[in-house]
Amino acid sequence: MFGGGGGGLNPRKMEQMMEQMGIDVEDIDAEEVIIRTDEYDLVFGDAEVTKMDARGQETYQVIGSPEEVEAGSAGGSSEAGSDAGSSIPDEDVELVATRAGVSEDEAREALEDADGDLAAAVGSLE
Repeated sequence: MFGGGGGGLNPRKMEQMMEQMGIDVEDIDAEEVIIRTDEYDLVFGDAEVTKMDARGQETYQVIGSPEEVEAGSAGGSSEAGSDAGSSIPDEDVELVATRAGVSEDEAREALEDADGDLAAAVGSLE
């Protein structure tokens, strides 16, 4: 009916069809993917990630087996120079350290205690 057996399209043919429809597909070399919810985090340690751009609408496909961990406990923060497991951006730490006149370590600790609230962190240090 539709050519030979085997079911499924030739990947090269599929890619050509998607290109004709204006859909770009890109593999992303991800080290880790974290999906955060209110109750838990899903951590994909070694996931295959594909980004599909269909006329400006980006869709990400994550293939792998996640580990479910307690909400907010997934480490691997990607901000350069931040402590492992901290989700406080370095820019926030620098801002609080400058405003309160304290070290970045003290500022980071205050931000963590204030759940990332800049004003509360500065207030607790002044």
